[in-house]
Amino acid sequence: MQSSLKRELTTFSATALVVANMIGTGIFTTTGFLAADLGRSSLVLGVWIVGGIVALAGCLVYGELSVNLPRSGGEYVYLREAWGPVWGFVSGWVSFFAGFSAPIAAGGLAFAAYLSYFFPSLSPSSSDSFLHSGIGWIHLGNGQLLAVGIIVVFAVVNILGLRFAASLQNTLTLLKIGVLSAFLALAFIIGHGNWHHFVLSSPRASSHNLALQFAVSLTFVMFAYSGWNAATYVAEEIRTPERSLPLALVGGTLLVIVFYLACNVAFIYALPLEKLKGVLPVGSEAAKALLTGRGGAIFSGMMAAALLSCISAMVIVGPRVYYAMARDGCFFPSAGRVHTKFQTPAVAILFQGLATVVMIITGSFEALIYYIGFMLVLFAALATAGIFRLRKRPNWQKLPAVDRLFPLVPGVFLVASCGMLISTVRLRPMESFFGLLTVCFGAGLYWWTSLRNQNRRRV
Repeated sequence: MQSSLKRELTTFSATALVVANMIGTGIFTTTGFLAADLGRSSLVLGVWIVGGIVALAGCLVYGELSVNLPRSGGEYVYLREAWGPVWGFVSGWVSFFAGFSAPIAAGGLAFAAYLSYFFPSLSPSSSDSFLHSGIGWIHLGNGQLLAVGIIVVFAVVNILGLRFAASLQNTLTLLKIGVLSAFLALAFIIGHGNWHHFVLSSPRASSHNLALQFAVSLTFVMFAYSGWNAATYVAEEIRTPERSLPLALVGGTLLVIVFYLACNVAFIYALPLEKLKGVLPVGSEAAKALLTGRGGAIFSGMMAAALLSCISAMVIVGPRVYYAMARDGCFFPSAGRVHTKFQTPAVAILFQGLATVVMIITGSFEALIYYIGFMLVLFAALATAGIFRLRKRPNWQKLPAVDRLFPLVPGVFLVASCGMLISTVRLRPMESFFGLLTVCFGAGLYWWTSLRNQNRRRV
C-alpha cells in the first residue's frame, strides 16, 4: 500500500462535503425540543441565528488554521500542534466514537425510520421483521439490517475510490438541496400555514432559568450545525487547500444557515409552538400540515435523501482522521495504509464501518445527542483557543477576515462554547460525565500507548 493520498477534491466538492455533513438529522429533529424549552418563536429562531454566528466564527478560525496546517485530520492536527500530542490523540479517539461512528449509525437508523412511512416493518423499533432479535443489547430487525446495508454500501464505494465517492456525494448533496428548496417553495406558495403562529407563545416545559436553558438549547443547535469543519479532515485530498478550504468552510456554512432559518420559519408557519413542543419528527408533522394529504410521504422521501447525503459525507471524512492518527503512531498502524490500487485509506474505512455496525445493532442514540454535542463543542473550543498560541509562530499566515476582527472572532466562539459546556454540565450531568470520562479514557490510552512504544524502542 502507498503512503500518501491523492488530491482529487475541488472547491465545489469540499463545499458539498461541508453542506452534506451539516444538513442531516439535527435540523429535522431538534426544533420540537427547542419549542418546549424556549416557548417563543422569536427565541427559537434566535437560537438558530446565534448558532449560525458561532459556527461562522468557528469557520473563520478553522479557515486560518487550515491554510497554515493543510493536513488531513481536522482538530486532531490543530490540537496536536497547539497543545501537544496527547490532546490531538484524545480528539481523534473521541472523533472515532462520538464524532463519526455514532452519528453515522444514528443516520442509518433514521433513514430506516423515515422509510418506514412506506414500509412499516422497516421501523428500527418494529418486531414485525424477517429477522428480529431483541436479546440483551442486540436489536436486529429489518430497520437495523437496512441501516447496516447502507453503511456497507457507502464503505465499499469509498474504498473503491475517492473520485467516484465524491461524485456520488456531490449528486446526493445537489439532490438534497434541490428537494429542500422545492419543499420550502411549496410550503410558502401553496402551504396551508398561518403567520399568526409567530406571535403565539407557549408555556415552557422547563423550569430552569431562561438564559441557562437558552445556552443548553444552543448545544442542540450546534449539534445540528456540526459538520461546518468537515472539509478540514480531507485537506490532503483537496487540490488547492490554501484557497479552497476557507471558501468551502465559510461558503458551505452560510448556505446552511440560510436553509436552517428557512426550514424553521416553515415549521412555525405550519404549526404553532404548542403543537411543535416535544415532537421529534417535526419536519414530517409540518409537512403534513402544510401540504395536507401527501405531505408526509413527500417529506419522508426527502428526509431519506438528506440522510443518505449526510451518511455519505461522514463516511468520507471520518477515516481521514484515523489515517492521520495512525501515521503518527496514535491509532492502529494498519489504519495509516493507503490502498495500492484505489489510493484510499481502506483499512480506516473498514474500522469505522465495523464500529458503526456495532452501534446500529446495540441500541438507540437519544442520550448521544447531548453527549455528541458536548464533546464536539469541547474540542472545537480547544482547537479555536489554540490559534492564540499558533499565531506566535514565525511565517504564520493570518487570514484577513480573522485578522481584522481578532480576537473578536475566536472570542465569540469561545465565550459561546463555555456557556454551552457549563450549562450542559449543570442541566445534563450524566451525559457530561460520560463525555469527560471519554476524555480521561483517551488520555490514559495515550499514555499507555506511549509507554508501550518506548519499551519497544528499548528492546
